[in-house]
Amino acid sequence: MSKKIVFILCFSSIFAGSQPAFADKTPLSQATKITAKLFTTAKDTGLRLAPDGNLNFEKSIQPTENEISIFVNPQIRFQTMLGFGGAITDASAEVFAKLSPAVQEEFLKAYFDVDGLDYSLARTSIHSTDFSSGSYTYVEEGDSELNTFSIEHDRQFRIPLIKRAIEAAGGELLLYASPWSPPAFMKDSKDMLHGGSLLPEYYQAWANYYTRFIKAYEKEGIPIWGITIQNEPMATQIWESSIYSAEEERDFLKLYLGPTMEKEGLGDKKIIVWDHNRDLIGHRANTIFGDPQAAKYAWVSVITGMKSGPAAMQNTLTCKTSMNPTLINIFFLPKAPLRPSIRSVISTGRMPSDMRTI
Repeated sequence: MSKKIVFILCFSSIFAGSQPAFADKTPLSQATKITAKLFTTAKDTGLRLAPDGNLNFEKSIQPTENEISIFVNPQIRFQTMLGFGGAITDASAEVFAKLSPAVQEEFLKAYFDVDGLDYSLARTSIHSTDFSSGSYTYVEEGDSELNTFSIEHDRQFRIPLIKRAIEAAGGELLLYASPWSPPAFMKDSKDMLHGGSLLPEYYQAWANYYTRFIKAYEKEGIPIWGITIQNEPMATQIWESSIYSAEEERDFLKLYLGPTMEKEGLGDKKIIVWDHNRDLIGHRANTIFGDPQAAKYAWVSVITGMKSGPAAMQNTLTCKTSMNPTLINIFFLPKAPLRPSIRSVISTGRMPSDMRTI
């Protein structure tokens, strides 16, 4: 028997965000007029989020304990959906460049075209990550004045892919960027890898670095919607990584990054804090959003969804109940890699399985 996963889309919305609950003034008497669209994914079939008809909401009656039911109160809504998408990395761009023109076109249509997955947002990195062939930055070592700043490295693979993705998406693609680590000379460890922290004397230089990146990309015709301060700010990894305590991220935002973005005419860009797992979000969010001077620069706190399981979920529930809902918005961002080697997208299937992408 085929296993089915049925998705019900109740309110014509797409994935990537959340905000506190709000009341919908739709009278309960009109609730039965709301139509839900059904999409089915089933094992051993060709059904992959396939349209599977519509259902109308009905006034609920007491179900039996063995009956599977979904209950919806149409007067309470929780989420505002921003979009679907993935991360365009150096790895994805390098692999993409090796594909034949025909397969490149097939790939782009499969993910970004309205007849494909219709991705509407994407994430990219500020210099190198664990999805890069090697470590690099946009400045020469020791250049705190950023006189040597250049995104020439990205022009070979990453920028061309982003431009083609934007074109395939109909000319608009919400794009935001994240750093995995500051340059080594800016850190106490003098190493881009293995954690370490940004030295206070380089806070301003690092804040300037974000603005230089945004302006350089936009000069290439690639609009940047926003940034996250640090990818996984409490994770020490063997690859590019950097540690920020809640207080360090708060102070860097309110005293350096936020004011610098405004000074450089980039105050409209979204700044996302706590780009990490959900289980520690309560402390981070309360520390940053509880400070009015920091909160005015922070758009939301993000949950990347990398850690799962009962313990992590319990921590999430505990943290969320401790947060002030009037101060904090949460942006849910599952890090589900998109792989060009998926057979349903690219029939050749010849790309290395470890070249995880977008």
